[in-house]
Amino acid sequence: MNTINQTLKQYYGYSSFRPGQQGIIEAIMEGRDVLGIMPTGGGKSLCYQIPAVEMPGLTLVISPLISLMKDQVDGLVTMGIKAGYLNSQLTLDEQNQTIREAIGNELDLLYVSPERLENEYFLSRLRQMHINLIAVDEAHCISQWGHDFRPSYQAIPAVRDHCRNRPPFAAFTATATQKVREDIIQRLDLQDPYAFTASFDRPNLTFSIAHPKNKQQKLLELIKKNESSVIYCNTRKNVERVYSFLKKKGYDAGYYHGGLSAEERTRYQEDFLYDKTPVIVATNAFGMGIDKSNVRYVIHYNMPLDMESYYQEAGRAGRDGAPAEAVLFYSSQDIITNNMLIEQGSHPHAKKNLNTIISYCKTGQCLRKVILAYFDETAQSDVCGNCSNCNGETERIEVTETCQKILSCIYRMNQQFGMGMITDVLRGKNNARIRSQRFDELSTYGIMKAASDQTIKDTIALMVSEQFLQVGGDQYPILKFTDKTVDLLHAREKLYMIKHQETEQKTKAAVNEDYDQALFEELRALRKAIAGEIGKPPFVVFTDRSLMSMAAVYPKTPADLLTVHGVGEAKLDKYGEAFLERIGEYLANKEDS
Repeated sequence: MNTINQTLKQYYGYSSFRPGQQGIIEAIMEGRDVLGIMPTGGGKSLCYQIPAVEMPGLTLVISPLISLMKDQVDGLVTMGIKAGYLNSQLTLDEQNQTIREAIGNELDLLYVSPERLENEYFLSRLRQMHINLIAVDEAHCISQWGHDFRPSYQAIPAVRDHCRNRPPFAAFTATATQKVREDIIQRLDLQDPYAFTASFDRPNLTFSIAHPKNKQQKLLELIKKNESSVIYCNTRKNVERVYSFLKKKGYDAGYYHGGLSAEERTRYQEDFLYDKTPVIVATNAFGMGIDKSNVRYVIHYNMPLDMESYYQEAGRAGRDGAPAEAVLFYSSQDIITNNMLIEQGSHPHAKKNLNTIISYCKTGQCLRKVILAYFDETAQSDVCGNCSNCNGETERIEVTETCQKILSCIYRMNQQFGMGMITDVLRGKNNARIRSQRFDELSTYGIMKAASDQTIKDTIALMVSEQFLQVGGDQYPILKFTDKTVDLLHAREKLYMIKHQETEQKTKAAVNEDYDQALFEELRALRKAIAGEIGKPPFVVFTDRSLMSMAAVYPKTPADLLTVHGVGEAKLDKYGEAFLERIGEYLANKEDS
C-alpha cells in the first residue's frame, strides 16, 4: 500500500495518515463495506477520496448539502483530482455534461444529493458508469435515532441495484451513538463492515455552559473582533437580530440562513472562509463540511435540539488543533421554544434528544466526561480541567419545594397559561391581566415574591426537561401536568438544579464598587500573563468580576480565596498560589508606602 502514501503526499501534502485513515482506505480497496465514525476535522473525506484516485472507475459520493459538494469539488480540482457534482444550481446542459464525463471515465469522484437518487433519468445512467465505491457522507441522516434524520436517505440502499456490479458502501459521519451506528449498518445493509470509531475527545476545545442574564452583553465579552468565530442561533429572526447588534457595536460580521438568496449565502460564506469577515452569525444550516481550520470560538446563542448536532457544530472550532472555545448559552426560554419546535415537527425521538442536551446544560459533572459518555466513550479522568464545570464553580441544590409551589399555582390556574403568566402570579405582580382573571385572589399569588423571575423560569424549564411538565397549546406554549407530576407534587420524587456562577446571587464582595482599582489592574496583568502561558483567553483563568471581588476583600489564605465569587477548588489549585502571592506583595508594598 505504498501507493496510497505516495498519493497522500502528492495530492494532500501530508507525510502520514491520521489514526484510522489507513485501515479504512485499505478495507475499501479490498472491496469491503466500511463504517467510519470520525469527529469533525478527523479527515473523513480523505478516506474515500484516496481510494477514488487509486482505483479504476468512479466513486459516487452522496452528500446532503450543495455548499459541501462545491467546496469539496473545488478543493479536489485544485489538487489535480478529477471531480464533479450534480445539483439544482447547475443548468441542464451542465448536468448532462457532467454525466457524460462520469460515463466516459473522465471523473474520479461524482458528488450527488440523496434526492438525486430518486431521479429515474439519473438512475438509468448509473448503469453506464463504472461505480467502484458508494460513499455516504453524513450517514447518521439515514437513522431515525440520528439528530438529522432525512427521509431522502432511505433511497440510498437501492442504488446498488442500479449499478453494473455490487460496489461497496463506505458510510461516514462525525457523531453517532452505538444505537445510531447499528442503525446505519442495518439500514444501508452493510455486509460485515470494517468499522472504525475515532475518539470523540477534542482536548484542545474548552467547553463552557453560560447562563447569562444578558446574552448580548455576554457575547461581547467572549468574541474578539479579529478572531474567527461562529455564532449559532435557532431561528432566522434571531440570526438577524444578533447580526444587527454586532454590526452596531462595530464588529465586522456576516450572517447566513436559508432565507437569504443563494448569492448572498455564497458571499457571506466566502467572506468568512477567506477571513474577510471574522465573525458569522448563522442557523445550523451553516458549517456542515466547511473546512475552516482557524475558528477560535463557536458560540451557541440558543440551546440546540440535541447533543449530536451540538457536538458536530461545536467541533468546528479548533480544527487546527490550537486552543479554541465552544460556549453554549443556556436559557429557560430556549427549552420552551425547543419544545414548541418539537411539537410542530415529526422526529420520532426529538423529545428524548432534547432532554439529553438539557441535562448536559444542567450537569455538575465534567462536561467533557458527559459528552464522551453520550458517545459510549469513557473519559480518562473525572476532571478534565478544561471545561466550565472543572474550571469554575457550580452548586447542586434541591428545588423540590420550589417546584411544589409552582405546580400548585399551575393547578390553580387550570393548566391554561404559559411560563410568563405563571411567573407573574407567583411573584405577586399587579397588572390588569392578573386582576381580570382574579388570580390575585389565589392562595399561590405572591408566594414566591422573594424569588427572581429567572429562578422561577429556570425551575419550570427544568421540570419540562424532566417531564414533570409538558408544553401544549396550538398558538401559545401552555404548561400542563404529566403522569409524573403528582410524584413531584407530593415529594415522592425530588428535583435538583445546578447553579452556574452567572446566575448566583450577587455577593457583597462581587458587586462592591469600592474595590481597589490599583490591585485590580495588577491582578488583571497577572491573569493576562498566566493566560498567555497556557494559551487560553484571560476570562478562562478568572472573570473580571472575580478579580474585582479579590480587590475588594483582599483574600490572604486559600480558604479566603474560596469565598470569592467564581473561585472553585480546581481554579484554586491551578492559580490560587500566584494570585495570593500577588495580593500579599501588593499589601506589603502598600504598608511600606
